[in-house]
Amino acid sequence: MAKKSAQSVNDYLRSLDPERRGILSKVRKAVNDNLPAGYVEGVTYGMIAWYVPLEKFPNTYNGQPLCCAALGANKNYNSLHLMAAYGNPKQSAYLRDEYARRGKKLDMGKGCLRFKSVDDLLLDVVGSVIASMPPKMLIDAHESVHRQKKPRAR
Repeated sequence: MAKKSAQSVNDYLRSLDPERRGILSKVRKAVNDNLPAGYVEGVTYGMIAWYVPLEKFPNTYNGQPLCCAALGANKNYNSLHLMAAYGNPKQSAYLRDEYARRGKKLDMGKGCLRFKSVDDLLLDVVGSVIASMPPKMLIDAHESVHRQKKPRAR
């Protein structure tokens, strides 16, 4: 597991054993190769994350940057959180369908893919899901979910 106190991506990766570092580095490259413009990479929530900086969108419900994706090393597995899959049933179905079509086992929660090795992931499919979520789309989704309800007139 990585140290939750890592302040940079390099610190995070250095805190991992060499095997884990290699696995996460390959997944990180796939994310960076497909990441739409406007996101930054850093460490948040104790993981490597790609997010909309607070300077560009400060109005989040919890004061934290909006994450497009996050990558972490857990005790018994690695995880890749994909907001495009979590918030979009079409992208979630695409992931499930592609894994089934290619005969791969998909270990996924609502938007979190759990994996032990790079071979457990379909990096081209993951890349496509990441590419499908430009920052404006993520911000619009956030605002539609967290929009304040106006009180009814009496």
